[in-house]
Amino acid sequence: MRGTTGDFGTAYPLGSLLPAVLQEDPLLMRFTAAIDEVLAPAICALDCLAAYVDPALTPPDYLGWLAGWVGTDLDETWPVEQQRAQISRAMSLHHGRGTVDGLRRQLHIVTGGSVEVTDTGGTSWSVEPIDEADGQPAPKVTVVVNGSRVSLAAVDAVVDAAKPAHVVHEVRIE
Repeated sequence: MRGTTGDFGTAYPLGSLLPAVLQEDPLLMRFTAAIDEVLAPAICALDCLAAYVDPALTPPDYLGWLAGWVGTDLDETWPVEQQRAQISRAMSLHHGRGTVDGLRRQLHIVTGGSVEVTDTGGTSWSVEPIDEADGQPAPKVTVVVNGSRVSLAAVDAVVDAAKPAHVVHEVRIE
């Protein structure tokens, strides 16, 4: 819960929008002032909506909500600046999702260190189902991170979420 909004007026008082003859009625003016007081927080929130959807301006407690809108996961232990960077780069990261370059860029944002991603590469297809016992090597991604400021488990979770489901991965932090 964000807390109370305080006592502030509205930029659009309803009483001033009434015809002049109705503005002379003190009861009606008090009634519209009470409605203004109730509507003021909603009007203020709508006036500031652009700030809530901008990762650079949104309040820190809204970052998780905004991350959900752009389809990215945040680690709440990250500094606020790192969370904002992850959200602001989410769309460009989605374009590269599932690729070596996309994984490298995402891990660089998360870890802040240098990232080396090695992929076994290659593709194949068959009209027949492939049996694992046929000797086909499983696709594999190896990730080596130097100078990471996050744990191995956190890096592993990012790699697991970003890579295709059928690809095996290995993560090392040096």
